[in-house]
Amino acid sequence: MYSTKSPRMAGIYIHIPFCKQACSYCDFHFSTKLDAKTEVLNCLKKELVNRRNYLGSETVKSIYLGGGTPSLLAVEELNELIRIVDANFQVDNEVEITLEANPDDLSKDYLKSLKDSKINRLSIGIQSFFDKDLKFMRRAHDRKQALQSLEDAVKLQFTNINVDLIFGSPTTTMHMWQDNLDIFSDFGIKHLSAYSLTVENKTLLQHQIKTNQISALDEITAFEQYAYLQDFISKIHFEQYEVSNYCQSGNYAVHNSNYWLDETYLGIGPSAHSYDGNSRQWNISNNNLYIKKVKNREIYHEKESLSEVDKYNEYLINSLRTKWGIHLSKIKQRFSDQIVAHFNRQMPLLSSEIVSLSDEHLVVRNEKLFQSDEIVRQLMIEE
Repeated sequence: MYSTKSPRMAGIYIHIPFCKQACSYCDFHFSTKLDAKTEVLNCLKKELVNRRNYLGSETVKSIYLGGGTPSLLAVEELNELIRIVDANFQVDNEVEITLEANPDDLSKDYLKSLKDSKINRLSIGIQSFFDKDLKFMRRAHDRKQALQSLEDAVKLQFTNINVDLIFGSPTTTMHMWQDNLDIFSDFGIKHLSAYSLTVENKTLLQHQIKTNQISALDEITAFEQYAYLQDFISKIHFEQYEVSNYCQSGNYAVHNSNYWLDETYLGIGPSAHSYDGNSRQWNISNNNLYIKKVKNREIYHEKESLSEVDKYNEYLINSLRTKWGIHLSKIKQRFSDQIVAHFNRQMPLLSSEIVSLSDEHLVVRNEKLFQSDEIVRQLMIEE
């Protein structure tokens, strides 16, 4: 790998569209049939080569293997994807390479092989340390596997680990949520992603609610658990740098931060999205069609050019989710006089209980980040 002096840092996301089973809340693109795995992998490699010019001269600071469940792949298969990235892009010497993984895939032997690879960050989908929660969410692992995967990863000295946890499930009591956070903290891991359970379209969870198999999610319970989380992360000296992401001592995820800070990224694989600063494009969400079109060198993505208003609204949406908030100087530098005037008219109307202004930064207060969408709506422009 080599690095160049570049004013921007780009990311590459590779979507592995396979899972053992469908979680009840998940609306990401994946298949539980692995018969097309080899063909999909071959097409991922071809797409990486075909799109090697998408990022221009920008240096790749993050490679993220997501899904789906990338830990279903053999380490040799993951290594080959990384090798092709390395051969076709300008990759920083200290690139962050993340593997999303499920606990049931992280055997000791698998972890040992990962330790010998270039993958240097694990994002482990624990979601809960309670079997009651895991069964409700239809996760493929159980409590024992969740604990064992973290114990083994820490023993093997993986120092850059993220744990995913979910709150707001109808099966998760406040006591269980407190225990989940205590267990996480006991492992000494430096990054946490904590998400409120949400009901997405065309998911089993949505069907269960619509057919009265379970009650609608309780927003009050979710907010109470979020409030407890805020107190907890303060006590363990973590900082919240985005609505759902927390870390110790500035251990920000490069992949996540690039997205929120408006850096460019290339998405590879079925359903993957790309952004070059002026347009977005997204690949088709169908494994067989993706394979066919990549093989035949046909167009397999849709593209949307972004207007100035689109860019302004997206800047608001992303930046107000973070601890860095809106840079007032960026508003002035990047957008027209009309947009700046609109922003200046709306800003004094914002509630000081939710936002604060200091050092040329407009930020949503930490305890109110759950309400960032409300502020976005007040500032955005409808075309």
